[in-house]
Order: sequence, then C-alpha cells, then structure tokens
Amino acid sequence: MSESRADGAGGRPASGRKLPKGLPGALAVTALLALYVWQIAGRGLAMARTGEPVLIAIGLGVLIIPLLVIGLIVREYWLAATVQTMADTLYAEGDLPVDDLPRSPGGRIDRAAADEAFEPRRAAVEAAPEDWRAWYHLAFAYDAAGDRRRAREALRKAAALSRSARRRPTRSP
Repeated sequence: MSESRADGAGGRPASGRKLPKGLPGALAVTALLALYVWQIAGRGLAMARTGEPVLIAIGLGVLIIPLLVIGLIVREYWLAATVQTMADTLYAEGDLPVDDLPRSPGGRIDRAAADEAFEPRRAAVEAAPEDWRAWYHLAFAYDAAGDRRRAREALRKAAALSRSARRRPTRSP
C-alpha cells in the first residue's frame, strides 16, 4: 500500500499528521477479530438453520457474541478517535501532558512523585468537573500512579465531555 507524502518524510500523511504508532497493531487485531466474528456467526447460523429447537436456541445465543464483539470494537475505535482529537487540541494549545516524572533505573515511575503530581490534577477536576481538559490530565495522572482502571474511566469521562462540548453551539456576544 502506498501513501502520498506531502514532504516525502516517512510516517506522515499528506495532511501533515503523523499516524499513531499503535494503529497497525490495532488494525491487525481488528482483522483477526473480524475472522473470529465471521466464524462464530457462521456456526450460529448453521445451528439456527437445523430446525432443532435446542440448536436454534443455542445458535441464536451464539449470534449474540459477534454483535458484542462488533459493539466493543466500535466503542474502542470511537474512544481512540476522540482521544486523538483531544490530544491534537491540547497539543495546539501547548497543554498536552508531558511524562517528566522521575523513574527508577528499571523504568518504573517514582510512586511518591506520581502521587505528588496527581493531587493538582484531582483538584482541577473537583474545581471544574465539566472540563474535559481537567479529566484528560487526571487520566494521565492516574496512569502514572499505576491505576489503569481509573485512568480509563477518567479518559472516557474526558471523551464524553469533549464530544458534548463539540456538539454545543457556540454563542457569539
């Protein structure tokens, strides 16, 4: 597959935006999941077509799995696109989070430094709970502190607030 390059530099599409590093891996996993969905859906349909009541019920139950997989994939790609849009906005504003916390020789973030950096981010969210920027920064503070579950929740909250803010019409004075 060839891409047109505006400046001849590798990794940058004509628009000037660099392709996310994880995109090829995500697309490969999605392709594998598509094969899985195809196979499971085929098995479910085959069971449903047998005419046997028990196999019809099992087949219909099996068909739910591909629907769930497709829904989860769409949800994750939607989140990724929103997070990229938020990151682009923060980058343009000069407010993109920087990973400058001290690390051990093994690469682990210093826990005390992560906890210290976390407090202002938590306070910012408490002061402005509807600000997606504050939630975005909080998500990365949670991640640095090693709490991946809360980091993901905060990132989802930031994404929801960002999408909501983009849908609201702007008022001119």
